Amino acid sequence: MADDKKNTGPADDKRVNVHEDYEVAYWTKKFGCTKAQLVTAVEAVGVIATDVQKYLSR
Repeated sequence: MADDKKNTGPADDKRVNVHEDYEVAYWTKKFGCTKAQLVTAVEAVGVIATDVQKYLSR
């Protein structure tokens, strides 16, 4: 089920969604960053997880 909020991982592990709290929690933990840093990265490079990770590791 797509709207199962018990799922704590992303619906698509190749795209970063900053509009769902449980996904933000997953990605900030995975990348070791804050929500603000995650949002800034997504604004800079888009939603592709590998691009966001590269941006955050600079």
